[in-house]
Amino acid sequence: MKRVYLGFGSNIGDREKNIRAAVERLQASGAKLLRLSSFYETEPVGYEKQRWFLNCVGEFETGLFPLQLLHRTQKIEIALGRKREIVNGPRTIDIDILLYGDAVVNTGELEIPHPRFRERRFVLAPLAELNPALRDPVTGRSVAQLLEAVEGQAVRKTDSENKG
Repeated sequence: MKRVYLGFGSNIGDREKNIRAAVERLQASGAKLLRLSSFYETEPVGYEKQRWFLNCVGEFETGLFPLQLLHRTQKIEIALGRKREIVNGPRTIDIDILLYGDAVVNTGELEIPHPRFRERRFVLAPLAELNPALRDPVTGRSVAQLLEAVEGQAVRKTDSENKG
């Protein structure tokens, strides 16, 4: 079993409901939720003319291999109405594999650690909430150090109670 960290984001419809549905479906398909961060409202990055996102990070345990996990997350995204029409555009749900144990994966289909997680406050803030001492297997820096280095990007913790 591997410890994995997955990032969740939504800015269409009931954002919290979309994220919770994705987490439930993951648990039903081979990933055991250990902890879920608080929810954070975050300004869009890249394509800015859209609603703010709701984001969180989940810590899971799974026996799935990285590509199996990727394919499960993609099926869940499609089942929950994800359409890939605009790069960094609006979406009902986005599920990213941030870290998979201390593995480094680089195939044409998948890159772990997630290639942009080090520069995204909307990922690092909830990840730091769960495990600030967690180390990036590529740079060796802790999540807390990575978060401290990121500038800009408005992120605010919401009042939602997270019972994950």
